[in-house]
Amino acid sequence: MTRPRTTPATTAATGGTTADGGTPSPGTAPLDTLRAHLATRLDGAARAWLDQALDEAAAHPGGRGPLAVWELRLAEAGRRCGPAHADAARVLVLHAARADADALTRVYVQGTADERRAVLHALPHLVPGPDALPLVEDALRTNDTRLLAAAVGPYAARHLDPHTWRHAVLKCLFTGVGVDHVADLPRRAHGDAELARMLGDYAAERTAAGRPVPEDLDRVLALTRTGTPPAPPHRTDDPHGKES
Repeated sequence: MTRPRTTPATTAATGGTTADGGTPSPGTAPLDTLRAHLATRLDGAARAWLDQALDEAAAHPGGRGPLAVWELRLAEAGRRCGPAHADAARVLVLHAARADADALTRVYVQGTADERRAVLHALPHLVPGPDALPLVEDALRTNDTRLLAAAVGPYAARHLDPHTWRHAVLKCLFTGVGVDHVADLPRRAHGDAELARMLGDYAAERTAAGRPVPEDLDRVLALTRTGTPPAPPHRTDDPHGKES
């Protein structure tokens, strides 16, 4: 019997840019690319605001103690740069402020959903180790698809344990987040028999209930088969923002 299908609710970001080759993805594109993109897309007032925000963040990094001026700029980014460019602007401000795991946690806990998403995008640029995993795990417990898409980026690919990572992939499938958002998916899924079992069980449950099976499920299932393993991923950024 042919299974009914559903299609992902979001468009994937691959290779550092959106699927249509437009806006660079804040979580995967090199920081210089983000800055250059904003320089060509923002109007004069927005560019001046961003330059000032980055200078302030560099002059007062870390933000320990009272609210730092760069944290106020994070809240302004949507209004100043527009929704389409706010994530990139926030990631650049966080990087200029050299925000560590503690500062990122504070912004995430106190921030809006938009600010939380920017923190998740900033993790691979700023945190070299697993210290910020609690933020990823918190985002994975939500049903906010934009947070989920940001949470399964390069930082999760590097640091999530296999059990949590598998459940993150399943969460993307049943919330409609396109699996192209799952960074390093081919390598991590390769030969993963437990992930294959979970996918099969999920598909069977959906079919038995007369519900559609997510469009991406067979694609992920195919990646779990053994064979020639994928090449290791090429890192676009190191934690200090330099292209590698």
